[in-house]
Amino acid sequence: MQSPTAAPRTGHSAASSTLPAPPLERFLQSCHTDIASDNSGAVASYIPELTKANPKHFGVSLVTTDGYVYEVGDSAIPFTIQSISKAFIFALALETIGPDRVESTIGVEPSGDAFNAIRLRPDFRPFNPMVNAGAIACSALIHEARGADASGYVLESLSRFAGRPLSVDESVYESESLTGDRNRAIAYLLRNYDVIKGNVDEVLRVYFRQCAILVTARDLAVMAATLANRGMNPLTDDQIISPYAVSHTLSVMTSSGMYDYAGEWIYRVGIPAKSGVGGGIIASLPAQLGLGTYSPLLDSHGNSVRGLKTCEALSAHFDLHVLNRNGDVRTSISAEYDIRATSSRRSRQPHEQEILERHHASCHVFELSGALAFGGVEYLSRRILQARKHAQFIILDFGRVTTLSEAAVRLLASSFSEAASNEATIVLSSVGKQAAIAEPLAQLAEGNSKLRKFALLDEAIEWAEDQIVYRHGGYERLKVPTTLREQALLAGLTDAELEMLAGEMKARTYRTGERIVRTGEQASALFFLLSGMVSVKLPNGVRLATLAPGMVFGEMALLEELRTADVWADTTSHCLELPLDAYARFRAQHPHIGERVVRNLAGLLAKRLILSNTKVSLLTSH
Repeated sequence: MQSPTAAPRTGHSAASSTLPAPPLERFLQSCHTDIASDNSGAVASYIPELTKANPKHFGVSLVTTDGYVYEVGDSAIPFTIQSISKAFIFALALETIGPDRVESTIGVEPSGDAFNAIRLRPDFRPFNPMVNAGAIACSALIHEARGADASGYVLESLSRFAGRPLSVDESVYESESLTGDRNRAIAYLLRNYDVIKGNVDEVLRVYFRQCAILVTARDLAVMAATLANRGMNPLTDDQIISPYAVSHTLSVMTSSGMYDYAGEWIYRVGIPAKSGVGGGIIASLPAQLGLGTYSPLLDSHGNSVRGLKTCEALSAHFDLHVLNRNGDVRTSISAEYDIRATSSRRSRQPHEQEILERHHASCHVFELSGALAFGGVEYLSRRILQARKHAQFIILDFGRVTTLSEAAVRLLASSFSEAASNEATIVLSSVGKQAAIAEPLAQLAEGNSKLRKFALLDEAIEWAEDQIVYRHGGYERLKVPTTLREQALLAGLTDAELEMLAGEMKARTYRTGERIVRTGEQASALFFLLSGMVSVKLPNGVRLATLAPGMVFGEMALLEELRTADVWADTTSHCLELPLDAYARFRAQHPHIGERVVRNLAGLLAKRLILSNTKVSLLTSH
């Protein structure tokens, strides 16, 4: 984990970019211009130091979960966090103390009273952690766990949320301490019912200091984006708290975060939020963004007037209400096909191709994409059931998957177990590409002997093809070396013509792992594979094709002067090499044979193009 002093990522701030302003920044700027003229409301006065705030100040910042920062207006003006700290202290308490203790000490129901009401539930617990009684109880729990270090721990933790070192406004702290008699009454009420177990003054010191922490609108946006990003700061990649703490904090923010305006807020804006009498508001839209606003003019509920209007405008314009989501679960599958539509890069002998053509439905492929959650995987599980009516091998490719939710993992585990019990084999591919999905997939693979994993989709398809060919006796014929008559490039030639052409060839044997052709070298021959296996690869190791006996390689030498790929012997391989100069002389003497070879080459290239077009069509049709 990175420290709270970790620098934000460079190149992610709209304000510092030399490029034209993104559409969202232009919208925020327009909102700021329109709303800044609203001078209604008043600066908080019950804490004397807060009356010194400049009523003209108005800043907005928005941070996306991939770490892009938007800033408009007075986004760098420091002010005290006040009640916004309650959300983060509750999250810290869940993380530090544990949910059992926290949830048995503090309720989660809206109170219906003012935030500073001196009242508890009938069971003598605070109503929720967003009112003062619940927030003081949270501070007490952290003080109980951390002792004299509690305030330092809170400051360090909120600094990690913000991605930079924060500090306490000592004058505001002193002002709150001197005028905080109502909070002292609440604290002693909690002490009377054994909610607070420590020294009341020490607990209140933690509470008052957390409220006096200095932040900016930008800081609040980063902190809110950290909640939106399942507890990971999107600027520092520091995992601050667990997803459990995040989801339960956002839940209480939704029901009780905006004082006694909470119901109206969730109805009109629909984003989990928390306000503070210092003039700040945070709004956290899960998996998308965090918003921070600052304007010290407050309405009768204690919420920032301009901040409310900004949040309402943003939510309404971009339809951000959390209860008005849209999405098609079918987009979790970007492509679906069997091996008739898309085969592996391994070239097959005619009898193998015939087997795979007859049994193409035995292997079904699902290419998955995006963030896989409950809905998408539930749809996938039904598609798997449909595919299993015909398929013995079901390939799931995760190359375009970004995340797997816990619900998705549970559904997949159930689907895999059911498939295994019915003699179907699940094959996972591209499992090592995304760190976020590697661990969940590894857990799925544990104890499932019917499950296979491959680094590449092509390797998974080839393995399934091999299984189908083997089950239907296709490999028995591989024990017999092939002849030139079985070469597709020489199809249509008579035995006499083949014999004449063979006279121009040289027998070659290559050991396993030996490079036969090198990228960039002058093409001087083509090769007819009689036995063994060879692979055509790019210099970076990416395989383009694997060839079996009866196939040709290096044939592009008939069209290109330089080699465009490497060819490696996968096993001991026996070939007939046809030098280009010898073939040129032969073709001059037998032009009709040369014409037949060119037509055959055109046919082979056309088949490759058809396969490529089929693949593109599959991807673009989803």
